[in-house]
Amino acid sequence: MKYNFLNISECNMCGAPEDSFITLGKRLNHSQGFNPRKKIGITTTICKCKNCNLIFSNPLPIPENSKQHYGIPVENYWKDDYFKIDDDYFNYQIQTFLKLSQHKPSLTALDIGAGIGKCMKSLEKSNITAYGIEPTKQFYDRAINKTGIDREKMKNVSIENATFEKSYFDFITFGAVLEHLYDPSKSIEKSLEWLKTGGLMHIEVPSSNWLTNKISNLFYRLQGLDYVSNISPMHTPYHLYEFSIKSFKEMAKNNDCDVVYSKYIIASTYLPRILSPILKPLMKYTNTGMQLEIWIKKK
Repeated sequence: MKYNFLNISECNMCGAPEDSFITLGKRLNHSQGFNPRKKIGITTTICKCKNCNLIFSNPLPIPENSKQHYGIPVENYWKDDYFKIDDDYFNYQIQTFLKLSQHKPSLTALDIGAGIGKCMKSLEKSNITAYGIEPTKQFYDRAINKTGIDREKMKNVSIENATFEKSYFDFITFGAVLEHLYDPSKSIEKSLEWLKTGGLMHIEVPSSNWLTNKISNLFYRLQGLDYVSNISPMHTPYHLYEFSIKSFKEMAKNNDCDVVYSKYIIASTYLPRILSPILKPLMKYTNTGMQLEIWIKKK
């Protein structure tokens, strides 16, 4: 794969200058395993903003063509269970939205990074008019031809190139999207323009405080290595950022919105199962789960 590398001079979420960055270590362009020294590959430096705890690659590797990362068959990117739409899929998020929005009538939602349209289907089941954007043609085609999404309600376009009427949506969701974008704060700022005053935005991203990464990084340090397990900018799932609650609170200061609810999600430890009975309760108690859920309200 061919990349262009962009040097980062200020934090994407809080705007802190480069002298606020600390270097965590380096990351290979494939799985590192227990001993990265025995593997051949390209590395990029992983940094952390001391002001808002955003973790990111610096320089930022940008592929010459996005198809390098996402131009693969849908079935090769996701496991089989991804294509099943359970009755309760996205239900918790919908119920949280309805609670926070006080059950207003005639609600309209936008799913950014809609994939094969699962979230849109669930929103429609709850009588919420759902629209979506999906930049990858393979996922878009699957949503239209297999999931049955209306072509009029889903656009095959990136958020950078998408256009919608201002103050149109009551609800916008970024589910596992922001960590893949090269400019997440700008994407939030743009989507806020499409949100009504008092509207809600749901965001789910990798946490920069995940306990598993802390354990893995300690394991590398004990070997005298300067590698880290954070993010994966040049191999699947192509994560470019990890976020903290403070990352979003700092971003909100400049975008006329507030963080109204947040939650850490444990999901998985990605460590041997024998450790789960210890690590999962510890992650819950210390707020060091794998994922971070953020709810933002437009003022």
